[in-house]
Amino acid sequence: MPERDDPDPPAGPVDMLEPGVRRVVAPNPSPMTFRGTNSYLLGTTEIAVIDPGPLDEDHLAALLDALTPGQRITHIVVSHAHLDHSPLAAALQKECGAPIYGFGPAEKGRSAVMQRLAADGLMGGGEGIDAAFSPDHELEDGALLRGPDWQLRALHTPGHIGNHICLAWGDICFTADHVMGWASSLVSPPDGDLTDFMASCRRLQKTEWRRFYPGHGDPVDDPRARLDWLIAHRLTRERAILEALEAGPADALSLARIIYGDTPAGLMSAAARNVLAHLIDLIGKNKVAPKAPLRADTRFYLT
Repeated sequence: MPERDDPDPPAGPVDMLEPGVRRVVAPNPSPMTFRGTNSYLLGTTEIAVIDPGPLDEDHLAALLDALTPGQRITHIVVSHAHLDHSPLAAALQKECGAPIYGFGPAEKGRSAVMQRLAADGLMGGGEGIDAAFSPDHELEDGALLRGPDWQLRALHTPGHIGNHICLAWGDICFTADHVMGWASSLVSPPDGDLTDFMASCRRLQKTEWRRFYPGHGDPVDDPRARLDWLIAHRLTRERAILEALEAGPADALSLARIIYGDTPAGLMSAAARNVLAHLIDLIGKNKVAPKAPLRADTRFYLT
């Protein structure tokens, strides 16, 4: 959920972040995307475009205009199948001919728990799944992509969505929507899985990163502190949910209204999805149980 309200830079212009890394911000600002989606151009001659972004002609033109003489796009890499990250990949491919890489279609990487819940009818909360996304090449965990002056290693980091990957470039990580500096990630079942999200955070903690380049907002220059905060933040939410349930059974929206008391009304449904993710995680920990089959309005009680 949002934490900061920084001034918005204009979308479109190319930002040089460090040698070999440029950013173009897509013109899709919103309460859930902040200033817009960050598309990254990695390399100096053979360019990897990381997260081409939403289907937007102006953003497509901006990405192509960012190429300088002697540069060509050789890889299109998509971190996950949400509508603000993946749809422009196909249009960009038509312009440059580069193959599209990703972990797989939107449902790939779902945990067994979420597969079962989806099969039982638990629906998402309108997070904007790109159901049409299908990469030319599926990147398994640890897979390498190379250019003349760069190498990316795919890290499967499910949680925000099952097919989410981060991309390691030396001591830098392109973290997409898993770790951002301006907000904590939305985790909305059955595509999002909080148990997986926490495990992915702890996996990233095992590496000494210099910087994170997220899918929205500014670079994160203290990755370890940010990961520590994300984990602590989620554990704080968990405690708040358990304390609220001491008053009796409640559903996710009712709990969200208690726990996210200062959240604008327009974001309360997203807060409720986060709470639902916590409740499903707490079922796995044998701390809560549902009073009926799982739906968005199911009430839960302490065990």
